[in-house]
Amino acid sequence: MSKQHHHALSFAGLIITVGIIFGDIGTSPLYVLKAIAGDRTLTEQLILGGLSCIFWTITLQTTLKYVIITLRADNKGEGGIFSLYTLVRRHRKWLVIPAMIGGASLLADGIITPPISVSSAVEGLGYIYPKINTVPIAIAIIIGIFVIQQFGTKFIGRAFGPVMMVWFLMLGIVGSLYFMHNPGILKALNPYYAYDLLVNYPKGFWLLGAVFLCTTGAEALYSDLGHCGRENIRVSWIFVKAMLLLNYFGQGAYLVQHLGEKIHGGNPFYLIVPDGFKLASVIIATAAAVVASQAMISGSFTLINEAIRLNLWPRVKVNFPSEIKGQLYVPSINWFLMIGCIAIVYIFEKSEKMEAAYGLSIILTMISSTVLLYFYLLRKHWNSILRYGLIGLFFIVEGSFLISQIEKFPQGGYLTLSIALSVMAMMYVIFKSKIIRNSIIDFVKVKSYLPILQKLSIDDQIPTYATHLVYLTSAERIDEVESKVFYSILEQQPKRAERYWFVHVITTDEPYTKEYKVTKHDENDLIRIDFRLGFRIQPKLDMMFKQVVEELVQNNEIEIRSRYACEYHHSDHIGDFKFVVIRKFLSNDNELPWFHKIIMNAYFFIKSRSLSEKNEFGLDPSSYVEENFPYVLSKAAPINLKRSE
Repeated sequence: MSKQHHHALSFAGLIITVGIIFGDIGTSPLYVLKAIAGDRTLTEQLILGGLSCIFWTITLQTTLKYVIITLRADNKGEGGIFSLYTLVRRHRKWLVIPAMIGGASLLADGIITPPISVSSAVEGLGYIYPKINTVPIAIAIIIGIFVIQQFGTKFIGRAFGPVMMVWFLMLGIVGSLYFMHNPGILKALNPYYAYDLLVNYPKGFWLLGAVFLCTTGAEALYSDLGHCGRENIRVSWIFVKAMLLLNYFGQGAYLVQHLGEKIHGGNPFYLIVPDGFKLASVIIATAAAVVASQAMISGSFTLINEAIRLNLWPRVKVNFPSEIKGQLYVPSINWFLMIGCIAIVYIFEKSEKMEAAYGLSIILTMISSTVLLYFYLLRKHWNSILRYGLIGLFFIVEGSFLISQIEKFPQGGYLTLSIALSVMAMMYVIFKSKIIRNSIIDFVKVKSYLPILQKLSIDDQIPTYATHLVYLTSAERIDEVESKVFYSILEQQPKRAERYWFVHVITTDEPYTKEYKVTKHDENDLIRIDFRLGFRIQPKLDMMFKQVVEELVQNNEIEIRSRYACEYHHSDHIGDFKFVVIRKFLSNDNELPWFHKIIMNAYFFIKSRSLSEKNEFGLDPSSYVEENFPYVLSKAAPINLKRSE
């Protein structure tokens, strides 16, 4: 299947989209009205106001902001807050801050989405088996969700797409059973009822914390843009939104029939399901909750891959389970999220307790994306009145949600917020250390070292280190290289080779670029190769480098025959290769400001536990050597020594 196949608008594409994209927002009927009703006495003001808030939140946030506007901001088909940041980062340097806040908060929210979705679903078993303990069941399902991630979303989308279609059809049908008996519930579409609830109902404004749960999957929807494509998402959203609203209004119609009562911890979703269908509904709801988890998990994988590309996350292993565009798997993040989700279920046990921890971090992501969206609209030259009007509207809505979420902080919101702050701290360390390191990297002109390299190459007094000696360089200018490279070749132990190569890898905004450029500093002694690889391409430099050399030989662009030919050399053999990877460490000779010292020590601690260059660039262990090189950022003052007689 081609990379773009399921991005084109088609029936199959729509089914896959429903399976991958809408899981999180699709399971919101399981807990939103339950959270709004709580232990409160049911009144028409509460129910109609709650439904009105839900309708306008879904319309303004999910439909207008994300489906209509934000999905336009795709970076070569990819979505998510880091893709949005990539599109606008040239406008202001400080935009990296909202990007980090949003990315960290979204990843933290991935730890609460699977527990609340799965727990809300399996708790429906309590209506059939009142004494059942659903915690072990929820944990077992969560473990299963994370185990299957390694097979990719192609497998998951095909398996879950039909399940989610059944789920949404069930939502619409079950909701319609009550909605048809009381179509007057549609008057809740009038925004006055939302206003009345927030202003006149006792502590009504704080109910926005519960209302917000109906749109928490919108950011994951945008993050998963690269999995299915814009048109499939927009068209399928029409169906999804209709089914969601039918179910919400069906629940509302049921609650209106019980004015003056309390639901006493009951779930309006299961209360409107016919008794004979309850077990089937629990099974379908649980399957849908698995998809809800998938939407957030796959969005987290995309998020981390983008963060690595932007130097906001340490290098970690990223797998590509299939050839389908947008599908990837990050093992370290997968197991991190799994452990976090299991801990959430174990700590909170019940979904109503998890609601307190849900939403506080994701609203920070939404506010951050609104900041970045403003600069995107500015870049696209949107009409200033329309631009200010839309962004102002989103800030008012999201600001209100943020204020209402503050109440959740002591009840559990502190947990996801703490995770978000920890993730952001790591992002900031990686970002700030890059700035500090770049400020002291010493680049030298390659041309000035050519004569001595040529002399070293033919000096038979020095044993041959390798036929081809290859150095990885971060120098963007083709006529420069880091001074430490020549230090490695000439100073430590002279490394004699027939030919020296500099290899530079450029990660492009295009996801699947595979290009290279050759620069000959000297016909026989020094050649540079610049690889331009898309951010979805795994760099296998060992294989790629040898392939380029073979092509250069076939095109007669270089003479590869050994100048030390003997009976042991074969004419068709291009010789041995040795990649030299220079691994940096923080020298003890530094006198740094305390803040820079903390940043750099944290950076090297993180780096020591992240992916090595050997694994990052796919180097054969037999063809590379690692050297340590000290980072001297701020040389310490000379020690005042006194010589004794």
